[in-house]
Amino acid sequence: MKLLKQTSIILLVASFAACNKIIDLKPESNVTVENYYRNYEEVKVALTGCYNGLQKPLETEWMMTELRADVAKQGSPGSTSVPNIELNDLNTYLQNSSHDKVYDYWYYTYKNIRSANYVLRSLGIEYANGQITMGEPIAQMDEAQRKQLAGEALFIRAYHYFNLVRLYGGVFLLTTKEDPVALKSVNRSSVEDCYKLITADLEAAQGFMLKKTYSAMAQEDLGRATVWAAKSLLAKVYLTLNRKTDALPLLDEVITNSGHDLMSAYADVFSISNEMNKEIVFAVRYKAGGLGLGNYMANSFAALNSGSAIVNGNGSGLNYPTDNMVAKYIVPTTGFADKRKDATIARYNSLNYVKKFLSAVMVKNDAENDFPVLRFADVLLMKAEALGFDQASVDLINRIRARAGAGVYPGTGTFSAQFYQYPSSGAEAITATTFLPKLLDERRLELAYENHRLFDLIRTGQFVTAMNAYYASEYDAHYKRFKPALLLTELQANINIRPLLPIPQRELDTNNEIAIEQNKGY
Repeated sequence: MKLLKQTSIILLVASFAACNKIIDLKPESNVTVENYYRNYEEVKVALTGCYNGLQKPLETEWMMTELRADVAKQGSPGSTSVPNIELNDLNTYLQNSSHDKVYDYWYYTYKNIRSANYVLRSLGIEYANGQITMGEPIAQMDEAQRKQLAGEALFIRAYHYFNLVRLYGGVFLLTTKEDPVALKSVNRSSVEDCYKLITADLEAAQGFMLKKTYSAMAQEDLGRATVWAAKSLLAKVYLTLNRKTDALPLLDEVITNSGHDLMSAYADVFSISNEMNKEIVFAVRYKAGGLGLGNYMANSFAALNSGSAIVNGNGSGLNYPTDNMVAKYIVPTTGFADKRKDATIARYNSLNYVKKFLSAVMVKNDAENDFPVLRFADVLLMKAEALGFDQASVDLINRIRARAGAGVYPGTGTFSAQFYQYPSSGAEAITATTFLPKLLDERRLELAYENHRLFDLIRTGQFVTAMNAYYASEYDAHYKRFKPALLLTELQANINIRPLLPIPQRELDTNNEIAIEQNKGY
């Protein structure tokens, strides 16, 4: 059952009311917000507003991540419509600081950070000098309740800042009550300081929350951040900072003690009849039924002009799979085939489209599908990355491949003919040289369209190499048809000119107090 699914309509209304008050940027709303958080139930409702607030950034997150990697593109290369040009600009690293979608992602992410900060303030949680401390709370509740709510809010704030720093570089760190005038004197923090806050939030969160196993969680709490989600996200932060030895014990604890595990069938992970299953460590939750909580992805990602053939309300053909991505799946007509393809990508007429988050809808943009942020499969592959090349890490990759349908390699034949697990020796065995490319290929296929690919390439230092190869592979069939035309050399140069998203121009233009440094290339 979904977070809030079992609660009353009254609580849903209260949740939205609280959320609207929290994220309303008008100062007059602040008094109401401050007076509201007085006890456990009121803070819990406000925190529910923060969970709801995770949905809005996801509307554009795929544009900031998958579209800027080698797995997605805008499907009409000759189009000159404004929405398609906006997508093309992101896909080719030509976005400017006034790009609407770049601002939308920034704006809605910071709105939810503000919501989380109000919750943390009511609980007496403060950040200073790289440390989280517990001061005097405004809201009254017992210590266990206070720590659990604080851990969840810290997780949400860290999750948002982790995405922001990876996409924009150093950003504005807001952790306290925000006065609009005083905010103009707050400049961008360094990337290092951003990561200090993120790690402090997650280290505190994993210490605050109870270590309940997956099977011991109450139905009404499924969907809330857990200690295992905090440990998994912190491990990914450590991998990003090249602190692999710090990541390993966190990953081992999740694997050994959390009660999370792989589902037996890949497709079952994403089924709306099996939500918050044991593989989901954390997900952004959606609820169909006209409540304003439905998922937009079914309609947005279904094939363009497919009418009701795929989903009621037509498809927009966004997050269009690249030919390069589709070709990565090994799917022979006979023998072992990668079952993940059929669960991830489908074809309508001559168009490929993402089907992983597709379910029937009564009205447009109101699907039931949750969006996974952290999965147990991700945890296993993170451990392989942290270990580096050895047999244990190869075994972890094979565990993922076996679930996807890979057979045991018979000792003869090629991996392009059938989908196999990697042998421990011989010509098809993984080596120290091929380990990282094979691991990244596995993450690409396993976590397709879950907004990981760009971050994976950047974290492992493979971004430029992979993108150069991708642009070359699809230049003649796709990018050569853009209007205005782009040379392949221009495409490949752009990723070095503008590796980060720009700080939105509105932030620079509305601040008359300090000069805010823009990112390289803008």
